[in-house]
Amino acid sequence: MILNSLKNSPRYKEAIQELNLPFGNYYLFDGFVVAEVYEDIIYTWEDHGKKASTKILELYDSDGSDLVFITNRINNYSCKPTDWMNFFRFSNKLKGYGIVSYSQSGHYNALLEKLFVQTTTERFSNLENAIAWAKNLSDSKSIAS
Repeated sequence: MILNSLKNSPRYKEAIQELNLPFGNYYLFDGFVVAEVYEDIIYTWEDHGKKASTKILELYDSDGSDLVFITNRINNYSCKPTDWMNFFRFSNKLKGYGIVSYSQSGHYNALLEKLFVQTTTERFSNLENAIAWAKNLSDSKSIAS
């Protein structure tokens, strides 16, 4: 049992849908998604990101501009930060991106990743704070300029 997993939190029952893919679990909520990638995955756009984002955006019937994405890094895995450019190149959007990391190395990886994500990005040390941030961001209305 992984202690920091969303499945083991009271928030799990609030999920609208659970999407289980061969490389991780995605929990869909009203306005945000929590991802938990499996141990030892080398997460790339071609092998993972494109599949996950396509499925999630189809389920929400959205381009992502109204969604906040949280990655709950309960497992050790690698991601290619520059692959975020592919996500945005395909006209995908995000309202916000939250990174929950539980280690100092995870914090440094999050700082590097922030360089490539083209939206509001925050790092958290626990899932509850990330969810509160996502709910607040989801509830805020964009002001047209």
